[in-house]
Amino acid sequence: MRDSAAGHRWYVVHTLPNRESLACMHMGRQGWATFLPLVERTRRHARRIETVRVALFPRYLFVSLDVTRDRWRAVNGTTGVASLVMARDRPSPVPDGLVETLAAAVRPDGVIEPDYGYQPGDRVRLIAGPMAGSVGELLSLDAKGRVEVLLDLLNGNTVRARVARTVLQPAG
Repeated sequence: MRDSAAGHRWYVVHTLPNRESLACMHMGRQGWATFLPLVERTRRHARRIETVRVALFPRYLFVSLDVTRDRWRAVNGTTGVASLVMARDRPSPVPDGLVETLAAAVRPDGVIEPDYGYQPGDRVRLIAGPMAGSVGELLSLDAKGRVEVLLDLLNGNTVRARVARTVLQPAG
């Protein structure tokens, strides 16, 4: 990561389909500082289930440039790159802090760990659906935003339920 105080800012590179890693590699060979946020996805194909790393933003990656000094038009000619995202005749910078925030969430293996604001074991309340108002314990979260909750029902009974993360709020 380059220091933005030295005139460098982060810009968005639009890549060819499924060529984010290739573009990132070729840009690195040319000396550009790049950032390609990755996430893990589970893929089912031919009766097999496998976990693969894919771009968080399909067809996009970030590059650090000083547009007043660098030959930024050369980025457009890089293998795997469609073009820089532009605003009129100049590359459009990413808002300050966005790339740094994403980079802070990267695990040592290079994958971004999603932070949903909840941890397994938290007490949560359902705010929508047929069980709205029920309180339970968060058991697990997955990469698609679904959660498994152990709900407390009447008479001390519990039931497991899979719900969207968006229907939860912290239990007070």
